[in-house]
Amino acid sequence: MSNTDEYYETVIQLVNEAGMLIKNNINRQKNVLTKSCDVDLVTETDRQVERLLMDGISAKFPDHKFIGEETMAETNQKIELTVDPTWIIDPVDGTMNFVHKFPHVCISIALLIEKTTEIGIIYNPILDQMFTARKGRGAFLNGKTINVSQETELQSALIMMEMGTSRDPEKTKVLVENITTLTPLIHGTRALGSAALNMCMVAMGGADINYEFGIHAWDIAAGDLIVREAGGVCIDPAGGTFDIMSRRVLCASTMSLAQKIAKILIQYYPERD
Repeated sequence: MSNTDEYYETVIQLVNEAGMLIKNNINRQKNVLTKSCDVDLVTETDRQVERLLMDGISAKFPDHKFIGEETMAETNQKIELTVDPTWIIDPVDGTMNFVHKFPHVCISIALLIEKTTEIGIIYNPILDQMFTARKGRGAFLNGKTINVSQETELQSALIMMEMGTSRDPEKTKVLVENITTLTPLIHGTRALGSAALNMCMVAMGGADINYEFGIHAWDIAAGDLIVREAGGVCIDPAGGTFDIMSRRVLCASTMSLAQKIAKILIQYYPERD
């Protein structure tokens, strides 16, 4: 067994265990707190899941590092990605969904070694959807291979997009302008309320494009690998190279489709992670 095999087997077990916390708590009364704004939420379950994952990984691999959403929020640390093995974790992607009992909620976790993503796992325990990918080994949903749609034409494309938690007027203006511009050009739009699951919809061929401004590394690290291993592409929304710290993402079934929408999108550049 290689090192990455051991890492993968360990984290899959921990993700399944952590998923039970989400599944058991989604219908219970929650103590809900806010972070950066009134709609940026955190619950005790977010913190419990992150701690379970970090403690479980550290127990077996004490030299591994972490970039966890809730730890970063609590300590107000600036993200620093090094060449060391680093797990990037969103313990509950879709916390607002979780609070409202809306079933599109997931754990998103990725392992980067020398700043290259080796493992990506996105698990929705409510709907029993386990998306997995390992570098060079393909992408899977519950153990079965998934592939992107191969769509190349905007007029036939179903697009995932989100308002996000920011209520910055400039960002809101850009979002509304993009929806107005794209609506007559595309097949339709959808939003699950989870950046990670939106990316998985592209990976499994359920949607053709996903773009978002203002997300963080933990929202997209696992999804990036899953989309690429399913045969899709992840780039910057302006058409350049994907940067995990840019807080910007555009993924699509094909590069042709990604570049077509990149030429249309009005851009928004949030502060980097």
